[in-house]
Amino acid sequence: MKDKKKVWIIGHKNPDTDSICAAIAYTDLKNKIGDARYESKRAGELNEETKYVLEHFKVTPPGYVPDVGAQVKDIEIRRTAGVDSHISMKTAWELMKAENVVTLPVTSPEGALEGLIITGDIATSYMDVYDSEILARARTQYKNIIETLNATLLEGNDHAYFTKGKVAVATSSPEMLEEYIEDDDLVILGNRYEVQLCALELNASCIIVCYGAKVSQTIRKMARERGCILMTTPYDTFTVARLINQSIPIKYFMRRENLVTFDSEEYMEDVKEIMSKERHRDFPILDQDGKYVGMISRRNLLNMKKKQVILVDHNEKSQAVDGIGGAEILEIIDHHRLGSLETMSPVFFRNQPLGCTSTIIYQMYREKEIEIPKKIAGLLCSAIVSDTLMFRSPTCTAIDRAAAEDLAQIAGIQIEELARNMFQAGSDFKSKSPEEIFYQDFKTFFVSEGDFGVGQISAMSREELEEVKEKLLPYLETVLKERKLHMVYVMLTNILEESTELIYLGTNARQYAERAFHIHQTEEGDSLALKGVVSRKKQFIPALMSALQEE
Repeated sequence: MKDKKKVWIIGHKNPDTDSICAAIAYTDLKNKIGDARYESKRAGELNEETKYVLEHFKVTPPGYVPDVGAQVKDIEIRRTAGVDSHISMKTAWELMKAENVVTLPVTSPEGALEGLIITGDIATSYMDVYDSEILARARTQYKNIIETLNATLLEGNDHAYFTKGKVAVATSSPEMLEEYIEDDDLVILGNRYEVQLCALELNASCIIVCYGAKVSQTIRKMARERGCILMTTPYDTFTVARLINQSIPIKYFMRRENLVTFDSEEYMEDVKEIMSKERHRDFPILDQDGKYVGMISRRNLLNMKKKQVILVDHNEKSQAVDGIGGAEILEIIDHHRLGSLETMSPVFFRNQPLGCTSTIIYQMYREKEIEIPKKIAGLLCSAIVSDTLMFRSPTCTAIDRAAAEDLAQIAGIQIEELARNMFQAGSDFKSKSPEEIFYQDFKTFFVSEGDFGVGQISAMSREELEEVKEKLLPYLETVLKERKLHMVYVMLTNILEESTELIYLGTNARQYAERAFHIHQTEEGDSLALKGVVSRKKQFIPALMSALQEE
């Protein structure tokens, strides 16, 4: 049976409780009604409130995914088998023809990449080598010579190596041979007995008898006694002389240094950039242990399979997981304003003006007449309580409240008790760094009037928020520089008092906020009091956008 395609369901960066719980719940629903294998993922670290919820309902957190761009492992990798470095150039060439490739990976017995041999290297060995001693320098195994010449070993050990001497063709008289045959030479000759005898007397280390000629027992005995390799081949001397360099082991010509390899986990955007600067046709792929996996070429990029994702609780490119431009978005489930995401083809997009994405997921369970599991009901209820600040936020609708109450009944929980414990867990800031506090709920917005970011920290008491304020004020400068924003705001929201203290930094940040909420504080101070403002989505962002557009 063919494996089902894999689809990731993922929320925004710096995920809140709704983002995580909606992803988990929608994954459960899609696996019951869909035709793929759905997995929930997260694009950032969990905040303390969300950790509490998952631990309370004994649900495993989604796996972390920093980037959904296509990776090397997502494309079709050619599984060209690695070859041993001792095989001959001729064998390598035959493998290339059989596999219809121009590059062979050379690997160790353990699978590590040792080098590459390409058709150009074989051409070099055949066309550009005029050195008669190259077989010895390359430590050519006699086994390779026998295979290359289709020879038959008569005497000696085919696993031995030719390591000293030159290659000589003995076509002259014995008297002439004495002038150029030296100790340990490899001699190519014919069927003349006296020439064979002379080569042995001159201490040849290997004799190749051509034309398939029979060799006398005397010559064989003498070769055996002198430790001379003796073989016969059906080829003539010209053919043998032409072919013998093809018996050189590929390790002598293979490329070992400056190899351009890619890890199977690398992202294709980076791979394509490197490929564009290299003239190589094929590139080896290594796994996470550095072992050879296969080969890719530029043409493999044409069949690249993008990761398929479903986005929940956002539709802004700036808030999406990295690499979203290289992924295929199948669906978007959200309750925010329409953002900046673009898709290559039409997608299922469900966007409703509700207080929480998890309310939409609840509706979809009901519409599909799928029973909501107890744990999932607990997660969905927690998300609604979190996003609506226990129904205090102006984003909360009667639909949200009714959904939460129904889910609480399914999960067997008390909403007030759950909310108190959640918010208490989320407002434990004592052991956290300014960075951890700031990014637990932060979103960026890119507009022509000036890019800005808005964070929100909610707590049950004024004292907790004062503690957070002292930590965050000095950190805002760092955020501006690192994120290259014009302005940054943090909403310090008091859940019980239903109000927000706004801290800020950036060019005209205070003026825009004052204009947005029609207030003017005569004292300078470092914050603005926003009574009745608790929702970033429905109250703060629309008002600030309007103020920016008045410029």
